[in-house]
Amino acid sequence: MYFTLLIVVILTAIAMVAVALGIARAISPRSYNAQKGEAYECGMPTRGQSWMQFKVGYYLFAILFLMFDVETVFLFPWAVVVQELGVYGLISILFFLLVLVLGLAYAWKKGALEWK
Repeated sequence: MYFTLLIVVILTAIAMVAVALGIARAISPRSYNAQKGEAYECGMPTRGQSWMQFKVGYYLFAILFLMFDVETVFLFPWAVVVQELGVYGLISILFFLLVLVLGLAYAWKKGALEWK
């Protein structure tokens, strides 16, 4: 019974995505010109190559930001129900914070937080 329900849910999800993509393709405006293929940079024409490498530090900094942003997302619901969770909830969140603090210490030690 549960297998049948799972199949129905998956097929419904696939059908809804297909219908949404079909409707979007059917009603979207179409305009093809050479200017659309150019790289866009603040309304000004680009100088030099549009494709260039960025420093890895930018990506590392963004990943660290996302890591601690996700931490906040998980801490908020915990703070709402903290009294209902009891000691087990406190120990769980302390372990979660310990892992994040260790990750921060590692990044700090490796110099990932220095902007060069």
